[in-house]
Amino acid sequence: MSDLALSLTDQRIIAALQCDPRVSIEHLASVLGLGVRPAGRRLNTLLDSGELRIIARTPPPTRTALMLRIHILGGKLDQLGRALARREDIPYIDASIGGDELAAVLIAESDVAGQLVARQLPASGAITAVAAHPILHVFSEARNWRLNVLSAEERRALTPPETFSRPPSAESLSARDAAIIRALGAQPRASAAQIAARIDAPESTVRRRLTALRASGQVLFETAVNPARLGLPIDVNFWMRVSPRHLEAVGQALARHPAVHGALAIAGAFSLNVAAWFASLEHLYQFTTEVLAELPIESAEPVVVGAAIKRPGVTV
Repeated sequence: MSDLALSLTDQRIIAALQCDPRVSIEHLASVLGLGVRPAGRRLNTLLDSGELRIIARTPPPTRTALMLRIHILGGKLDQLGRALARREDIPYIDASIGGDELAAVLIAESDVAGQLVARQLPASGAITAVAAHPILHVFSEARNWRLNVLSAEERRALTPPETFSRPPSAESLSARDAAIIRALGAQPRASAAQIAARIDAPESTVRRRLTALRASGQVLFETAVNPARLGLPIDVNFWMRVSPRHLEAVGQALARHPAVHGALAIAGAFSLNVAAWFASLEHLYQFTTEVLAELPIESAEPVVVGAAIKRPGVTV
């Protein structure tokens, strides 16, 4: 394991937060076999240092979602990366290790997306080519990824029932629900009592609405950590071609793999985009020759990420 990696205890605490970002420190300590005070100190240190970030957000709007693959002129990557990172409709940006390519997710109205791809990016003078791949289906995303340091029993004990509830509701938010979500955005692990005091509402009402908002998918929580600190410094985006008859099965199989933190069915020259973390280049080689080779994948082009420029809650 890398010298940069956090201790196993810290990683288990992070994994517990992945199961439930709002888990009480008492329940976390009980399941992991830790003392409440030591567990609380370790968790606070992780949060205060920025090693661990808890993010609360509403689901993205129902708009056109595109995977952008942008080839950059030499020396222009930083300039274009910063410009794209300022856009609220682009939540994810990766820069290739060679400095000649950006991969980004764009969520916008069709006309806005079309203007960016067809006019604004070419007019920047910083790119050689851009491809826009509509996202057709999400097999898994970053907030679904789990660090593999807990037993199945521990994971079940830490995962709240509402995690398995229905897809996000389309119903509009009440003013009180919106206030609760804003309070969570500022302090995702705030207790119902703290939120109630902040928005001047009864604690029992806040507690009930918190449960309902999570169950309906109207508020989403994500646990974010630098993968290098988990002993996974190699980040790779795979651009894959898979025949339509095998796309669902391949997407589902890869979404279940422990290394994969994102799997998207896309349209265009490629049919599947897969993001994965590895402990070393040797592990990447094994994944390519032992996992991908056994699946009906026509081709897989790996692009090693040099910098994660933008993620929910953080911009480099």
